[in-house]
Amino acid sequence: MSNIIKPDDNTLSKPLYAPIKRRSFFIYAGATAGVTALALAGCSDDSDDNSSFIDVGANDVGVLNYAYALEQLEAAFYAQVIAGGYYLNTASAAEKQVFQDLALHEKIHVDFFRQAISAANATPLKNLTPDFSAINFGERTSVLNAAKAFEDLGVAAYNGAGQYIQDASYLTIAGKIVSVEARHAALIRDLITFNSFVGDDVVDFSTTGASARQEKSKSPSQVLETANMYLADGSKLSANSLR
Repeated sequence: MSNIIKPDDNTLSKPLYAPIKRRSFFIYAGATAGVTALALAGCSDDSDDNSSFIDVGANDVGVLNYAYALEQLEAAFYAQVIAGGYYLNTASAAEKQVFQDLALHEKIHVDFFRQAISAANATPLKNLTPDFSAINFGERTSVLNAAKAFEDLGVAAYNGAGQYIQDASYLTIAGKIVSVEARHAALIRDLITFNSFVGDDVVDFSTTGASARQEKSKSPSQVLETANMYLADGSKLSANSLR
């Protein structure tokens, strides 16, 4: 995609270093799940053949737009968490601080990708409308299980779609973000069951040698199958352009 204006890496990275109360977050983070191949498949505003989905595109702007879409979903989820009954009525002070930090992290990620896409002289994906009707935001188990699903999905999505990125500088930037997402995943697992920050559902413990203990990955179609469960009609995504 030769007509893309590549943004300056240092300029784009600045929002990632904004002060966001990281101290309390990392106290509870435990350990970091390893991250290997990074980057996501791109999205475009074009609908697929049945005109009911926003089709996933290719190339670097598509990579950024797909990441932007998933970050939108996570940010919307955590915004609703901190407005819900579990957070307001029963969450401990430590849990409240964790969710404040996660909500702020995801908002920063959304803002970052929007700016990165604009800096590439492209149009960001439209604002997506979530559908969280299946989640009980008044109940701790429901919230934590949903958070675990979102965080695991995000990391697996980055791991599984690195083949679609073209510009190595975007891979570097994605690595800075996905390392935080992996910490999110570890933290949520630790809140569910203490000292259980990783499991064989996300890390392949059967391998040996250089590839040992790598995180599992998911293809864009697998990722979107899950993500679409939490997106309203008109905001659902497809991966028809990725092969």
